Amino acid sequence: MTAKIPVDYRRAFRIAGALAGLAIALGACTHTDEVVATASVPDDYRLRHPIAIQEADRSIVIFVGRARGGLSAEQRADVMGLAQIWLQEGTGAIVADVPVGTPNARTAADAFREVHALLSAAGVPPRGITVRHYHPEDPRQLATIRLNYPKISAVAGPCGLWPEDLGPSIKDKSYFENKPYYNFGCAYQHNMAAMIDNPSDFVQPRPETPAYTARRTEGFEKYRKGTATTTTYPEAEKAKLSDTGK
Repeated sequence: MTAKIPVDYRRAFRIAGALAGLAIALGACTHTDEVVATASVPDDYRLRHPIAIQEADRSIVIFVGRARGGLSAEQRADVMGLAQIWLQEGTGAIVADVPVGTPNARTAADAFREVHALLSAAGVPPRGITVRHYHPEDPRQLATIRLNYPKISAVAGPCGLWPEDLGPSIKDKSYFENKPYYNFGCAYQHNMAAMIDNPSDFVQPRPETPAYTARRTEGFEKYRKGTATTTTYPEAEKAKLSDTGK
């Protein structure tokens, strides 16, 4: 004869089975969360170390002594160069930090008057120049005139982050999966952002400029006459050091 299981035992078995199934489901959810957290770091260095477009400062420093208040030829060239670039890329006023209460404060004021005249001569309007007076915290530091203005720039990084071991380690899953290490490509992105002339080139192409009409007309005229449209460079033959291949 088959023994009959009491009703209370059957209910206990059903509750135990439900609890076991719930534990398995919760364990599966926890495992899924870990996979998502690990996979959240992209393998592509362009996504891991993206180039961002933001506003940064461009600045120059003018050293001023105690006895000479005028600018040297190199310093005048630096000021004129800053003014010309500001007209192209500046997004705010040129801020001039002029020292006060220092041994060279008087000569710095004379030098700044020349700086202001150079900026105005280069086309910077009066509202494009802001003066701020400061006193250096370190008395041993030579007080200088600093010119800076905000501009749009491209940045990437910071680099040098090593959250995981570069060599084989049981804690580093990317090593056994043959994936690039975290810092891979960061220096390349940082240098690319520093070398770009126009940061908007990362976002959109530049508009097409008008064609050089004179050069295009000359090419069409050669094509109409049936002559070669290529450009000849006679001096190219003079630069050759060998006749090999002729």
